[in-house]
Order: sequence, then structure tokens, then C-alpha cells
Amino acid sequence: MNEFAKMRRLRVVPIAVVMVLGVVALSCLVTLTSPGFSASVADPSGHPWRWLLGGMSTFVPVVSPLLLAVLASRPVDVEHQGNGWLLSGTSGLAPGQLCRAKFVAGGSVVVLATLLQSALVVAFGELVGIAAALPVGRWLAYTAGIVLVNLVVFALHLLLSARIGNQLVGLGVGVLGVFLAIASSGMPTWSAHFVAPWGYYAVITPVDARGAGMVALAPSHWGVVGLGVAGGALFLLLSRLFDRQEA
Repeated sequence: MNEFAKMRRLRVVPIAVVMVLGVVALSCLVTLTSPGFSASVADPSGHPWRWLLGGMSTFVPVVSPLLLAVLASRPVDVEHQGNGWLLSGTSGLAPGQLCRAKFVAGGSVVVLATLLQSALVVAFGELVGIAAALPVGRWLAYTAGIVLVNLVVFALHLLLSARIGNQLVGLGVGVLGVFLAIASSGMPTWSAHFVAPWGYYAVITPVDARGAGMVALAPSHWGVVGLGVAGGALFLLLSRLFDRQEA
């Protein structure tokens, strides 16, 4: 069965919608109640967009890791329960190939969900009447970074779910990922690199609260690109090892 058709049957998209709405609602609600944001909305020389970026960078690590684990678990669990690995093998599709097909299908949902949540937060800023110009470059760079980190986390959970039949293990790692992502936000940037991949939510954080305002940071974009390259290479390597195993 086509992987996109499987995702429709497994209600994968509604889970992605929950991830989007969770990030957007929490980011916007907390930002809206921040005095610093309210005071800067009508100021063309203010930095209200930093407050929204700060809201996203706070709640993406809170919401995404666990729901990405669920997104990866759903399409893989059906293969464990229905002996899908063996059935796919008889049709010439090795386990690793099936994992890669699931990554393409599920990863497209992850990318679209991440782009949508970013666009909705921008739409919220426009709706409340922010007078300052949108920092397009900074916003796009952060969004691209989140896409990469989310894809690496998703790929990790996909492999974990494929290797271990008990999906509670993957969900447990997802919960652990939330704690690691939150803890990384309080670490020095150099140390957050060692909590890969969840620590990279902190590595790409573009703003930080200082006193009563938000200041711009210089996130390690090349570090996130390195994570994406290393994560992609590791996913291909491990999934090809699956190809050599008996289904």
C-alpha cells in the first residue's frame, strides 16, 4: 500500500495538526500576555517580532519531540502488528527501503507542519497590527533550522520504532527528548551540541530574554546543517543495514 494512503488511514495528519496548533497557540498566547510585546507592537522601531520568535523557540521544544515520536510510531506500528515487514519483503521491498519510503511520506508531513506553524505565527503578528517590518531573513533561517532538527528527530524515532516492536519505548524516548530539549535551553550553546538531536532546538534559538526585552542572538546555522548532513547519512546507513536483515 502506498505510504501516503497508509498515513490517511492512520490519521497521521491530525497528529501533525495538533503539533501545529500546540506550538502556535502557546507561542502566541504567552507572547500576547508579555508586557514587553504589548508595548512594542505599535512602535515601528521596536522589536515585537523577537517576542514571537522567542515564543516559538520556547514552545517548539516543548511540543515537537513527543508528537514527532507519535508521528513516527503510527506508520511503523502497523507493520509490526500486521506482519507488514514480511509482506513487503515478499513483494521485493526490503525493511530498509520501507523505512526510507516512510521517511519520505512522513517527512513531507513534518516539513509542511513546521512551515505552517511558522506562517501562522507570522499571520498572528500581522493580525495584532505589528508596525515593525518582519525580519524575513532571521525568520526564514529559524524556520529552516526547525525543519532540519524536526526531520532528524523524526528519522531517529522512525528507526527506533522499526527496530523495537514495543512502541512505548519510542514514546518514552520522545518524553525524554522533551526534557533534554528544555534542559538544553539553559546550557551554553557549545554544550547543547552534545545533546543531539534535541539540544539543537536550543542551538538554533535566534533570540533570548534579557532584562525586560528580547535580544537577537547569532545561532549556529552551520551546526544545524551539519546535524542534518550527519543525521541523513546515519539514517541511510542504518536503514541499509535493515535491508540485510531477515524481515
